[in-house]
This record gives sequence, structure tokens and C-alpha cells, in this order.
Amino acid sequence: MSANDVFRIAVFPGDGIGREIMAACVRVLDVLEGRVGGFKLDKNFLEGGAEYFRKTGVDITDEAFKAAGDADAILFGAMGLPDVRFPDGTEIAPHLNMRVEFGLYAGVRPVKAYPNCPSPLADPRATEIDLIVLRESTEGLFASRGKGEVIDDREARDTMVITRATSERLFDYAFKLARRRKEKGGKGMVTCVDKSNVFRSMAFFRKIFDERAPKFPDVTANYQYVDAMALNMVRNPWEFDVLVSENMFADILSDLGGGIIGGMGMASCAEIGENHALFQPSHGSAPDIAGTGVANPTAMLLSAAMMLEWLGDRAESSSCLEAGKTLENAIEKGFSSGRIRPCEFGGTDGTEAYADKIIEIISS
Repeated sequence: MSANDVFRIAVFPGDGIGREIMAACVRVLDVLEGRVGGFKLDKNFLEGGAEYFRKTGVDITDEAFKAAGDADAILFGAMGLPDVRFPDGTEIAPHLNMRVEFGLYAGVRPVKAYPNCPSPLADPRATEIDLIVLRESTEGLFASRGKGEVIDDREARDTMVITRATSERLFDYAFKLARRRKEKGGKGMVTCVDKSNVFRSMAFFRKIFDERAPKFPDVTANYQYVDAMALNMVRNPWEFDVLVSENMFADILSDLGGGIIGGMGMASCAEIGENHALFQPSHGSAPDIAGTGVANPTAMLLSAAMMLEWLGDRAESSSCLEAGKTLENAIEKGFSSGRIRPCEFGGTDGTEAYADKIIEIISS
């Protein structure tokens, strides 16, 4: 095993069900290490989030934040609680600061239908849903986080920011992602989702998209206004491939994506930058079910699989790549065979039982 096959992972279990799904995920990752071999995850467990803020008055220490930046990858459970807020009323979310500080501009949010998972869409083609919502994660409307103003208690203002440098990186990532998916049988299409008919910032966003598209002639460039995209994600989501959009728009669309494939328990996420990456489920901390052991860990495990594949690509580690694919295939096999039936979908598999079954599939 080469030195490149040892990866330092900053692990933040966080709040609510984050701690439960992270414990299940770590068990699965430990088994993968032994089963696949050839790589090691050197996990550094760190604290941060709303409960930590309630106890200490800070959401994350400088030391923990630095440790996240020094790691090869960051693995999150979930952070935030509805009854714990900063004095300005905003949520406790250290990962939002990490997105900006570490330049995590590309939020990759898969929307994929798995066998035997319920969908609110009656059309049988819903089983073919397999798209990516690519969320710009460092600017857009979120650039106003902590900077908005309330004027004389009569008016509030937040500002959307779109920069050329970030948009060019984002669109290039989108086209390259669509190209990789095309090589595996995907549609090879990128859809720019904006509101360029109303806002100058969005017209600028689309202008940059049009400038980058010709550099990828093997990938089809497409367009949707965000309101029409919301409609079509319900009407015909199986016709789309990679959707690239501004921070807030993509945040909303990615949750809609979770809804059409069964629920947020299926919604994984990778937040990618040039030198850093953070992996977490897109769902929240779900305090209403925290401690009951019924949380669906699929999104957590799929996020971990993306982490393994990203680390494998970056370090040219075939064993890490294999581990990521093994985990993803185990989840697919668990659902297709009917062995996995999460409580979220009316089944009997709680968080730990689900992890046990994934471990059995990996070990068989």
C-alpha cells in the first residue's frame, strides 16, 4: 500500500440524526477497508454544530475548522437544530463557512431512482430518473449570508452575486461531468437553469454558460427557466441529465429531486473545490426522529461512496475507487433484491439494521 492510499478524513457527526447515520456509515466504511484492502481512512472525529453551540457558545472551534481544511476530505452527518440560532436568527451551519473558505463551488446532488423505493410520480418512467443537480455553492444569493441588512425595521435587502471566475469553473465542471456520464451511457446533456429573462445577474450567468459550451462540442447544451424546471422535474425528470444552477435555485431543486425519488433520506451530496471536498447528505438533522433509530442512512452512505470515488480519482487509488463502487453497488443490490426496506418507506429496517444488511452484502 502506497502512502497515497492513506487518507485523512475529518468526520463531523453533527446534530440530531447526523450522529446516528454517521455511526452506521463509519461501521460500513471500516468493513469496506477490510474487505477491499489497499487503502486506509484515518478518521479524525470533530465536534461542531448547533448542540455544540448550545453547550459552548461557538459553533466550531478554530482548531476543528483548521483540521477540516488540513484533511484529505470532510465527511458530515447533519448540522443544525430549529431551536438553536445565532442572535440574528440564522441557523448554526459551520459547513456554509467551509464552502466559502475552502472554495467548494460545485455542489453535486444526484437524483437517482432506486428499485423498490416509492415515488409520488405515477408515470412508470419515474424508475428511469437519473440526473444531477449541480449547485454553485459559494455565491449567488447565499453570498449575502451574514451581510444582508434590515433598514429601519421596514425593509430588508440581500444581494445576489454571480462572478465570472466561479461560473466558468462551475460550467466546465458541469460539462465534464456530463461527458463522464455519457461515457457510461448517460445523455451527455447540461441544462442551464436560471431566470435570465428577469435578472441581469442571471443573464450574465447564461452568457458565461454560452461562452463555455462550445469548448465541449460532444455535450448538448440546454436551457430552462427555474420555474419551468420545477414543473418539468415533476412532469418529465427522466429526460434530464445535469442541471446547473445558482446557489438558491439549485438548493430548492435538489430538495424537489429528493422528493421525486422517495424522500430526503435518498439525497446525497458532494461539495467539490479545487483542493478540498466535503461530503454529506442533503437532508437536515431531523430532530423529530433523532434518537429513535429509524433514520434512513442511504444518503449518508451514498455521500461516503462519492467521497471514496473522489479520493480514488484524486490520488489515483484503484482500491479506493473500488471501495466506492462496491458501496454504491451494495446499496443498489440491497434495494433491488428487497433486502433493504428503510423505515422511511414503511419498512422495518432502522439505521443499524440497514447498516447490518449493507455489511452482509459487502461481505458476501
